Amino acid sequence: MAVEIIMPKMGMGMEEGTVVEWLKQKGDSVKKGESVVSISSDKIEKELEAPEEGVLIDIEADVDDVVPIGQPLGYIGAPGEAVSSPAASAPAPEKKQEDQVVEVPEVASDPEPLKGEEPRLRVSPAARRLAKIKNVDLATVTGTGPMGRITKADVAAAQVKKAQQPAEAAKSAPTPVPVSSLSNGTAKKVTGMRKVISDRMFNSLQTTAQLTLQTTVDVTELIAFQKKAREAYQINDEVRLTITDFIAKAAINALLEHKAMNSIYEGDTITTFDTVHLGVAVALDEGLVVPVIKDADKKSLSAVSREIRKASKQARGSELNKLQLSGSTFTITSLGTYGVGFFTPVINPPEVGILGVGTISEQPVYVGDELKKRSLMPLSLTFDHRAVDGAPAAAFLATVKQNLEAPFKLVL
Repeated sequence: MAVEIIMPKMGMGMEEGTVVEWLKQKGDSVKKGESVVSISSDKIEKELEAPEEGVLIDIEADVDDVVPIGQPLGYIGAPGEAVSSPAASAPAPEKKQEDQVVEVPEVASDPEPLKGEEPRLRVSPAARRLAKIKNVDLATVTGTGPMGRITKADVAAAQVKKAQQPAEAAKSAPTPVPVSSLSNGTAKKVTGMRKVISDRMFNSLQTTAQLTLQTTVDVTELIAFQKKAREAYQINDEVRLTITDFIAKAAINALLEHKAMNSIYEGDTITTFDTVHLGVAVALDEGLVVPVIKDADKKSLSAVSREIRKASKQARGSELNKLQLSGSTFTITSLGTYGVGFFTPVINPPEVGILGVGTISEQPVYVGDELKKRSLMPLSLTFDHRAVDGAPAAAFLATVKQNLEAPFKLVL
């Protein structure tokens, strides 16, 4: 009997997941425990393993489909086996409402009510979603799936047929030329991590009063201090003491002194924290994640370095859970490795501030009356003006600068 590949629940707040990629195709043989399909939810991506050995006999959800938890993504069974219909199988425990097959009454040609039970259509979740998007009446679609079940392909075919029927009102209207037909391009639906980032950043700019302050830090002494510190930790693979580690520690210490920046703004309430939970943005090929260093103010420079290094490694291996990606009170983000100087980072709601770090460059600077070559680093602080005024935000940024220009303070 065919075994279902189910959309799992990967977090307490998860209600649905997105199919990212099928690693096996219909008809392929699979071994138990072998990765079959890649899925994502919120900012977590995971590969699902085959629950049994056999053949991937059916795929219910295509790439980019959004599927509720508990719904089947596909089926594994014996070669040539058909997917059993629920009606033919033995009675099973009552399923949740979202797990049940959606049934739509057929439209009867006779205006008088029918006697007995009205015939019903069987519709797959993917077909139902596509029909809703394309405004296709499911009662007009012929199902080609098991037991006459309407599949996504059936709805797509019906939509094409509907589009080929010319409307009288459209005959006299000029036909616009789609932009996509003017050049060769690849269209991709916004889903998964990209969709989450898109929604959060749009919401951030729409619901907050963001203002960015900028300053330049002389990190000549910091670079020299960092080199000496790294030599002291050269035998420790977990502690590398990067410039990012020092920036994080400088921000943590400044947040303890300027607590207004260590706040969140929700509804009509501003909550200020005594403890710093620092978010450190990590860039991935598919987007950006922000692992959180909890209770960062209680950790030494080397401990902060160790946690940042560990979180970055887990992020790139898609090993972070939702708890590790939530609860931050302030965030730092860097574009220094891309040669970017000043920029305007976007606040990660409900936080009220984010510190952007640019690339370090060597420039001639007057030190007293003498012109010297110094290493300068740009900082960009974006803050929510609803929660923090310009003066306290500027004072916070000045303290970060002072901490970085006197790096020995960061190890005390």
